[in-house]
Amino acid sequence: MHTKLKCLSFTSALLSLGLMWSGVVAGELPSGQDYSNSLGMSFVRVEPGAFYRGAPGGDWDERPVHKVNITAPFYLGRTEVTNAQYEQFDPDHSALRGHRGLSNRDEEAVIFVSWTEAQAFCEWLSAKEGLPYRLPTEAEWEYACRAGTFTPYSTGQHLTEEYQNYRRMVSDPEPVPLDVGEKAPNPWGLFDMHGNVEEWCYDWYGPYVNAELTDPVGYSDGDFRVTRGGSHSTPAYYLRSANRQGTLPENKNWLIGFRVVLGELPDTRPVKQVEDPLWQQNVTQEKSKWKHKIDLDKPYFTGPKRFVRIQHDSDGPLYSRHNHQPALTACPNGDLLAIWYSTREENGRELGVVAARLRAGAEEWDWAAPFWNAPDRNDHGSDIYWDGEQTLYHFNGLGTDGTWYKLALVMRTSTDNGRTWSKARIINPNHTRRNQVIAGTFQTPGGKIVVKCDATGGTALHIGSENATRWNDPGEGKPKPDWSDGATGAWIAGIHAGVVQLDSGDLLAVGRGGINGRLPISRSRDLGQTWQFSASEFPVLGGGQRLVLLKLTEGPILLVSFTDATRGKPEGMLIESASGDSVRVYGMYGALSYDGGQTWPVKKLITAGGPPMEWDGGGNTKQFIMDETHAEPRGYLAARQTPDGIIHLISSALHYQFNLAWLEQPMQVN
Repeated sequence: MHTKLKCLSFTSALLSLGLMWSGVVAGELPSGQDYSNSLGMSFVRVEPGAFYRGAPGGDWDERPVHKVNITAPFYLGRTEVTNAQYEQFDPDHSALRGHRGLSNRDEEAVIFVSWTEAQAFCEWLSAKEGLPYRLPTEAEWEYACRAGTFTPYSTGQHLTEEYQNYRRMVSDPEPVPLDVGEKAPNPWGLFDMHGNVEEWCYDWYGPYVNAELTDPVGYSDGDFRVTRGGSHSTPAYYLRSANRQGTLPENKNWLIGFRVVLGELPDTRPVKQVEDPLWQQNVTQEKSKWKHKIDLDKPYFTGPKRFVRIQHDSDGPLYSRHNHQPALTACPNGDLLAIWYSTREENGRELGVVAARLRAGAEEWDWAAPFWNAPDRNDHGSDIYWDGEQTLYHFNGLGTDGTWYKLALVMRTSTDNGRTWSKARIINPNHTRRNQVIAGTFQTPGGKIVVKCDATGGTALHIGSENATRWNDPGEGKPKPDWSDGATGAWIAGIHAGVVQLDSGDLLAVGRGGINGRLPISRSRDLGQTWQFSASEFPVLGGGQRLVLLKLTEGPILLVSFTDATRGKPEGMLIESASGDSVRVYGMYGALSYDGGQTWPVKKLITAGGPPMEWDGGGNTKQFIMDETHAEPRGYLAARQTPDGIIHLISSALHYQFNLAWLEQPMQVN
């Protein structure tokens, strides 16, 4: 530990014993360069000044670079708040020491603290000392972090060697020391502004405005509170002075702590919200009568049509490079609303969820626009669901950093056709591998909402009851099953599973995986408490492929999957044509079961047919040829049947529409 901080720790010990007098009467703001309070917290006086916030070559939300004026001095904690300091406010927090192998000692930075709890600590400390303690604004934080520098880090173009420890992304938390003040301070005497733990700021997160600002305090409202500074187990890029992060104010994990300001909050007006995204504009609230636009007794098929519409070379917040993992719902007004993630890389922190609307009666989908994006968090996995009445539900994973292994589960609702959404509620706060949402949420006749999420090699169910206010995961804490023919267990066999409830009340699931070289089927008679596994007749799936299982309003079960797991040397599948001949087909097919998944007598390639045509399937699909015997070879699928009887199927980029009569019509092959 640096000598100056050792002295401060010694001072803290004396203060705790009542052996020193701070020289500051309660209620009187300090005036010196340094200050220590009754908890032994040390503060540095930060003088007024100006700086340029943001980075011209950084992430999209660090632009435009703009001048910020700080007009009043404030005192900023020399270090992050420690366990010993925080637990004088909340002694029960000691139960979280060492959780996930981190922050066990008194002088380590406190973690597993939400923004709400950090704010409460500041209010408690203010009442205790009669002084105005609070969280720093985002502008104050960057100003203090830069400490007069203009480079990416206060240490220059690169972090110095002592800051290079633990500068990598990990799939699960690794034990690392989080002692405060161990590394050299920045030019203004502040420790750990780059790394150690992320730090909560006062502001609601939002895009920068292109103007010179004075004492900004962020937005008037939002989904996410800002965090700054980066943390352990994080690449150095995210520790830059200009880098912005954020998450839900109720969220807490092993990466985030905080430091405290002593000084009044600027009385600046917050920024009002920016213009509504396209999917939120001009949304009619007139309830659709869902008139049948087709004769359901006659075969109907149209498509594919592109629903992922993003400008070429977009690089934030929409990304033209990789769009994947869609979900789809109808809205009470007759619109379709699709959401999916947009990113450069699947394990990138830039990954965010975007949306597009197909308005009732329209031929083309709207251009995509941002929908949900916790800054610098990989929010992998989404679904959107209409309960058939007035409410839409949005379920999403909430990441800690990059990768999709460490997700909490959140829920939002809308009662105006997706025009506005409630504040997100965390329904499973544990950042685990059981919270990566899969499209296909449904509701039981008893009103329970069933959400599917990937687990390690299998699929978990999250079941919401009492108007979605209480949630449980029946398989949580239970051992990973032996997925073999005839075996039983507490998880669904295979990831990305489709799940439906049969008329009997039993659950039927088909996942991506394999039993005896075929797609695995799982059945449950107790709403997901236990499952029995068996092999299906269908070929297994591979990377870039996700199936759909849908119970149609007419009664049959629809499975949509793919004939081949890989691109190289496809084997295809034999399907009987209208002439009675067996035809080998390749790619996306549909199969129908009329007996709860026991048999699948109807199989059909899902293709527009006709002469060969090249299509762009987006995601991991890319370019492919479609004709009478070749369909989309891969893609992550989602499907809903609207009240007018039309089945809407989307892949990673394309939208297909058809009805049951078309599925039941034998394939015509010339």
